[in-house]
Amino acid sequence: MRIASFNANSIRNRLEVILNWMRDNDADAVCVQETKVRDEEFPFQPILDAGYHCAFKGQKSFNGVAIITKQPPEEVHIGTGNEVWDEEARLIRVRVDGVNIVNTYIPQGTSPDSPRFTYKLEWIKAMRDYFDRSFTPQDPIVWVGDFNVARESIDVYDPEGLAGCVCYHPAEHEALDYVTSWGFKDIFRKHHDGESNLYTFWDYRVPNALKRRIGWRIDHIWATQPLADKSTNCWVDTAPRLLEKPSDHTFIAADFDN
Repeated sequence: MRIASFNANSIRNRLEVILNWMRDNDADAVCVQETKVRDEEFPFQPILDAGYHCAFKGQKSFNGVAIITKQPPEEVHIGTGNEVWDEEARLIRVRVDGVNIVNTYIPQGTSPDSPRFTYKLEWIKAMRDYFDRSFTPQDPIVWVGDFNVARESIDVYDPEGLAGCVCYHPAEHEALDYVTSWGFKDIFRKHHDGESNLYTFWDYRVPNALKRRIGWRIDHIWATQPLADKSTNCWVDTAPRLLEKPSDHTFIAADFDN
């Protein structure tokens, strides 16, 4: 099973990129963040016409998540189930071929001294309650998405200069570790332990950021032990970031011998 994550920064602007990537890479599921479209305007029909299935939850101009799958999902769950954290469209879950795929778009946080940063930390910590209510660590779960957190020094281009910045802050690391200690393994690091200059996001405002390796790894694929043991590969595909009018993120994907 091949599962990928991609912050599209508008699914209407990147739908062709997503469908082409799914076809060319024979993906079983692509989890999309920042769809930026209301449900009634979601480009559902082109996805069906391409032979795929899709579950989605959106809102106007901001946020929005979707999961596009090769096979019809056995289950679809929208939101965390807690209205406090579901005011914004940030989480969707499907079950495909017995695997629970949880797609999240974690709040960016604005700046460490802003209320949105506090909101981000509480949102992340609430994910542990979400997993506790829905699963056990022995269940086959893949948790993916734009986490807006770079966990390690090798996940940012300038760890000293960026220390304490939003998306690379000790409080964010602590909050994310609180959730991942529930029973998740970083699948990317399983296959790229200690490797640097492997990023998923490059700021539009930085000229030639990808070529200059000025990036962040803030998009993640995590799995519980039963699936982590079956993980055979995980990689970042930088080619879509070099397309004309790309997203500022690119695809991260993992294979599981399920």
